[in-house]
Amino acid sequence: MAALKKSGIGGDGEAKAPGAGEIEKTLKQYTAPAPVDFTKDEDVRAYRDMLLIRRFEEKAGQLYGMGFIGGFCHLYIGQEAVVVGMQMSMKEGDQVITGYRDHGHMLATGMESRGVMAELTGRRSGYSKGKGGSMHMFSKEKHFYGGHGIVGAQVSLGTGLAFANRYRGNDSVAIAYFGDGAANQGQVYESFNMASLWKLPVIYVIENNRYAMGTSVNRASAETNFAHRGLSFKIPGIQVDGMDVRAVKAAGDLAIQHCRSGEGPMILEMLTYRYRGHSMSDPAKYRTRDEVQKMRAESDPIEQVRQRLMEAHNASEDDLKAVDREVRDIVADAAEFAQNDPEPDVSELWTDIYADAVPQASK
Repeated sequence: MAALKKSGIGGDGEAKAPGAGEIEKTLKQYTAPAPVDFTKDEDVRAYRDMLLIRRFEEKAGQLYGMGFIGGFCHLYIGQEAVVVGMQMSMKEGDQVITGYRDHGHMLATGMESRGVMAELTGRRSGYSKGKGGSMHMFSKEKHFYGGHGIVGAQVSLGTGLAFANRYRGNDSVAIAYFGDGAANQGQVYESFNMASLWKLPVIYVIENNRYAMGTSVNRASAETNFAHRGLSFKIPGIQVDGMDVRAVKAAGDLAIQHCRSGEGPMILEMLTYRYRGHSMSDPAKYRTRDEVQKMRAESDPIEQVRQRLMEAHNASEDDLKAVDREVRDIVADAAEFAQNDPEPDVSELWTDIYADAVPQASK
């Protein structure tokens, strides 16, 4: 111990590293902006887009239970305000990449419900021709780059998208979504380091739904304020009410302006909540039913907008029911299509691969 003290590593002679407060002083200071005021049209758009995700995910859960969807299936129910609010801040050319809880992100970018649902059921009209399933869908046209099953993989790939934007000299911004569990992955911090060094236009959106796969953040993370995770890399971050689409939109506007102006990356920690288990096979016994019901009753992102439409914008029950009917029709059509579309032809096994010939196949 004496040797350690003498070297300045331990004990009273411990070398003092800069604290979080000192590091923050070197950064451009940001605080969470106030939620923006939505016009009636903006509230209607947010309501419809979030409701589409909710109804789509509910139907996907039903189809999974009926055996039409196999493998893994992670639902986004409860977190809809995050992706919808961010999408309202983006412009054409901005890119989105996320993990395996991805159906909501696809729909928010404008990908067709039929194509997404058909991919879930493994049909040829799916976005990956029925070969990718729930976790692996892409759309170059909508600038959606997946859907990744490896925890945290999308963070380094999203950083690469931002590098490409900087290399090409455009003003596009990459949005990389990941969860509180993935925030502890080593590749996340390698990405932070490079993004900060090169001032890459990337927003790291941490969707903190509190439980990762099934362990509370308080048990799994030494630092539970994920907005601080970039401080040692000089990346500013703010915490956002991820259950309020207006708060998300305000934070998205701020972060995108930060990136487009050449200031480099930014972290947005979205404080959100998922109502279902980690995946369809998760009974979510690590939390109480009362906890989930309390979140639904007090913070549901869709209900917040519904109440605002009625109280602030004079929308009627009939107006909102019409939106719900439209959304339910879209989802019902997608489900019907996805159950009857043909499966991929066997020849699809030999497409979209890196090698033109497989030696074993000729034996």
